[in-house]
Amino acid sequence: MTDATQSTPPGPPAQPPAPKPVRIFLVVVDDSPELKVALRYACLRARKSGGKVALLTVLEKGEMQHWLAVENLIREEQRAEAEQMLQKLAREVNQLTGTLPALYVREGNRTEEVLALIGEEPSISILVLAAGTDPEGPGPLISYYTGRGLGRLRIPLTIVPGGLSNEALDAIT
Repeated sequence: MTDATQSTPPGPPAQPPAPKPVRIFLVVVDDSPELKVALRYACLRARKSGGKVALLTVLEKGEMQHWLAVENLIREEQRAEAEQMLQKLAREVNQLTGTLPALYVREGNRTEEVLALIGEEPSISILVLAAGTDPEGPGPLISYYTGRGLGRLRIPLTIVPGGLSNEALDAIT
């Protein structure tokens, strides 16, 4: 007679489910008025989805090769200003999301450096840009990434109208 309570040998222990990847919303920092709109949108979306924000500023390379010492001094000043701006924006991100953003300072062509960072950081999952509100158009990054640069993006591009108020942003996120 066989024992009906005998069980089959145990298999490997159950693995816990893999952690859900964190969505990282990349915002390109510049001196445009619509930066605040893109930043707030990214922060609100990150907070509601359990994601994080990354801030990138790109220092354009100078054209003063024959004045290398002067160019180096200017570059150091620009980098210090950029880092101060990123720290200020990081405090805003922390207030809105409760987390600190990833901060990146790059040097070169802005469109190329955005693509390079996205290629190097697989955790970046959405590029957030706000469109300019003046009649000259939406801005150079949006023009590039919605035109010939679109095929080079490996992540979705979110374009936020640059004239949205905080109340409107709160309502749509």
